[in-house]
Amino acid sequence: MTLITHPSRHPATLIAALLAAAALGPFSAHAADTSAAAQLERWQVQAAAPGSVERGKALFTSKHGGDLSCASCHGTPPTSQGRHASTGKVIEALAPAFNPLRFTDTAKVDKWFARNCKDVLARECTALEKADVLAYLANLKP
Repeated sequence: MTLITHPSRHPATLIAALLAAAALGPFSAHAADTSAAAQLERWQVQAAAPGSVERGKALFTSKHGGDLSCASCHGTPPTSQGRHASTGKVIEALAPAFNPLRFTDTAKVDKWFARNCKDVLARECTALEKADVLAYLANLKP
């Protein structure tokens, strides 16, 4: 009878996995498959129009029929930690110049825009609205 062990329980496999994780550094948990600039370009192409800093700021700071705006959780301006309006959970800075990991994972960007637009606007954001908000956020500098 042959004993088969799970590969992750083999000491050599475990050591190799730990060394590989250490080599990837602290950013290994982030996909980093894109950038804020690439996301802005994607939405501008989809919208067939450039994003507007002014429209983005207005969309971000205004309440849209409910009690919430983007700024309700992310702050005004969104350059430091915010807090979720309901749970109080800390939200890291949203503006890319203040948090370089923002807008670097396409799946997360799409997920959070879908969720947050539904919470604030009660619908999905258009490509132009996303371009506008990101134009505003990219315009915020230290």
